[in-house]
Amino acid sequence: MKLVTLDMETYYSREYSLSRMTTQEYIDHDDFEVIGVAAKVGAGETAWCSGDWREVNAFLKSLDLENSMVCCHNAMFDGAILSARFGIYPGKLMDTLSMARAVHGTEVGGSLAKLVTHYDLGAKGTEVVDAMGLKRKAFSQQQLDQYGQYCINDVELTYKLLFCLLPHFNKTELDLIDITIKMYTDPHLILDEWLLEEHLETVRARKEELLAACGVDRDSLMSNIKLADTLMDLGVDPPMKISKATGKAAYAFAKSDEEFKALLDYPDETVQAVVAARLGVKSTLEETRTERFIKIAQSRNYLPIPLKYYGAHTGRWSATEKINMQNLPRDSALKKGIQAPAGYVLIGVDLSNIELRVNMFLAGEQAPLEILASGRDLYREFGSMVFGVPPEEIDKDQRFISKTAVLGLGFGAGAAVLRRAIKIGSGKDIGDEEAIRIVKLYRETYPKLVELWGVGQRTIRSVHTDRRESYGFGSLQLEVHGRQGIQLPSGLYLKYPGLKESRSPEGKSEWTYNGGRGAENTRIYGPKVTQNITQAVARCVMAEAIPRVHKKYRVVNTIHDAVYCIAPKEEAQEAFDFVVGEMTKAPEWAWGLPLAAEGLIGRSLKDV
Repeated sequence: MKLVTLDMETYYSREYSLSRMTTQEYIDHDDFEVIGVAAKVGAGETAWCSGDWREVNAFLKSLDLENSMVCCHNAMFDGAILSARFGIYPGKLMDTLSMARAVHGTEVGGSLAKLVTHYDLGAKGTEVVDAMGLKRKAFSQQQLDQYGQYCINDVELTYKLLFCLLPHFNKTELDLIDITIKMYTDPHLILDEWLLEEHLETVRARKEELLAACGVDRDSLMSNIKLADTLMDLGVDPPMKISKATGKAAYAFAKSDEEFKALLDYPDETVQAVVAARLGVKSTLEETRTERFIKIAQSRNYLPIPLKYYGAHTGRWSATEKINMQNLPRDSALKKGIQAPAGYVLIGVDLSNIELRVNMFLAGEQAPLEILASGRDLYREFGSMVFGVPPEEIDKDQRFISKTAVLGLGFGAGAAVLRRAIKIGSGKDIGDEEAIRIVKLYRETYPKLVELWGVGQRTIRSVHTDRRESYGFGSLQLEVHGRQGIQLPSGLYLKYPGLKESRSPEGKSEWTYNGGRGAENTRIYGPKVTQNITQAVARCVMAEAIPRVHKKYRVVNTIHDAVYCIAPKEEAQEAFDFVVGEMTKAPEWAWGLPLAAEGLIGRSLKDV
């Protein structure tokens, strides 16, 4: 395939811009207009075209993009314009924004201007600022010529940047970028508008029921201060937390705040009703998300899936564009309205307890790996040690306690965390003494895992002092390349930018790094490093499977450790078996890692 580096310039204003709306809303808007496009074929001279739709369309069609590798800086934007406005679907999409995110994380910034400055490639112009609020016909010829040169320069800079970033990537990662962006630019999941409308009515009705039940007006529920006053009037101290954004004390009234959710079990039913109403009213995510899906259904029927390649610190995908496909509630009826196209089924396959397996694999804990490889129940096996009975005699409650311990204690959690997790999950309080006993038994049973936390602590100092060493006790040995970070099987690095050491009031060493927007002083310590590396390696396992699946059955979404693809109805079981087979195929670098997967075949996202 030939390489085409491309950039589009579009109309924008103070009111109509990507800072105020999603990419989808921007492209679907009546004010949308392509002012011009610049393209560079291979290493040739960059050409600029500005004209009406027919002229731009003719220019784009002459490039034969369907049989080309098309590189852009923010290919999700340019690729969405190509497909939605011109019906053009490039053979392969490459994106320097995604690539830079994986290589540099938070160290440099994602803008083309910052990246070309970092690599000393030249300077990005400022003509785009002068063009704000100007439709194409409002440009003078001089302005249009200057704008064309600006766009040509952007293409030249993107082309140079691509070759600075390419050495960091293998074919698998480049395929993943293409697959991820095409989930958005060439979507295949459809939206059932009628089901979505029905769900929206249900969500709104439920909110009104909650409000009526508690007898508190809407304003009191929506205002943190008024809600706090209401709770105090009812004899409840409002739960507090330290805001990650400001570092100051704030009311803990979010859905994710466990202390606030615990008030749902408060003895006073009025308190229960107030909290339930707040959780239903304040958290309007389900309502606003459904409204957004309905708008998309009305404009194009297919659902673009917006995901950020390497959006998370550990390399996992993250959500963007105000449609968080990574955290749709498991029981949300909204998922019923997201469906496979006619004649197809949706297949969802999830890697089973992949972090547990990778953590034990990195630690070289062979006994639990052998249990997992044989298909035996590790939770029952550990429960047998906890409760002193044969594995087959472990009851449901005992297995839950054992499972919570096995899954929750691998990254340094202590007795208090274990006790709280068991209470939240089962309603049973095992007490401090029992929690301490289980934690002690866990750490004695898996000593290499505990030792690995110490290696994680040493890794922090190695990154800080720019020293090389290895990480892991199993067959996979990761190299720590000093400040560059921990090299992953993908060839990319797990980084800790801005790593610094401080002392607590008690004189204890503490480490923090720049975790990105809103998390500039993210705390890091040995077990947390182990968790980061485990998640990053688990992501690499997924990353190798997805392109293999995609070659046969189109991948339409990924959520955490699960992959979703579509297949013809008549191939449903064959496709399912194929996907499970590919997901459980350990990479060559992970010899000895036992993988397992489970999944479902269905019509909608709710079915799988």
